[in-house]
Amino acid sequence: MGYMYYGFDMTGYFLVIVGAVITLIAQAYLTSRYRKYSSVRAKKGMTGVEVARAILDGAGLEEIYVTEVSGTLSDHYDPTRKVVRLSKNIFHGDTIASVSVAAHECGHAIQHKEGYLFIKLRGFLVPFVNFASTFGYIAIFLGLLFSWFDLAWGGVALLLLILVFQLITLPTEFDASKRALAILEKEGILDSTEIDGGKNMLTAAALTYVAGLATTILQLLRLVLIIANRDDR
Repeated sequence: MGYMYYGFDMTGYFLVIVGAVITLIAQAYLTSRYRKYSSVRAKKGMTGVEVARAILDGAGLEEIYVTEVSGTLSDHYDPTRKVVRLSKNIFHGDTIASVSVAAHECGHAIQHKEGYLFIKLRGFLVPFVNFASTFGYIAIFLGLLFSWFDLAWGGVALLLLILVFQLITLPTEFDASKRALAILEKEGILDSTEIDGGKNMLTAAALTYVAGLATTILQLLRLVLIIANRDDR
């Protein structure tokens, strides 16, 4: 299986390279959109934290806090602590990027309130994915090291949970962005000339999840080829 060159499986290396290129392209696109829209002030002048607070209060989620965290685009909603965490530039910024990202994270909070199916499934899978991401690779490593191929295939099965998790994450992220854009437009936080910028920003962010899914598929395919090649001997 795969093209062999001087004893190396070139197919596996090709899959690694393709995965890295996909990831780099998606990240570069997100960075370029973020740079563009983080330099364009929204006409209404609301900061990310003000937008988040307004959206949460409007959705009846007054109990959820909005706090500042370090990093760039490290924004996320923590359902266990009921906190929307915004990175410094998003928290304080009054740009199209800032209000769009803040609204997106609030979209996740609204999903939790409404019992959105995919976010419930994602939350259910988290502990299993954490287990699989650690012990799946260990099982594959030991299986290949000692030629215990049943164990190696079991490790692949565990890693499939990561793929399922990422598949569930995609509709969750796109739905949060859809909710965010609808609120931003309805409440006049972004006007008709700005909403496309917000959409471009959030689409670029969502594409990083698509890239992550593609990379995981390629990585799993590479591992399957490695194990299959060894198992045939």
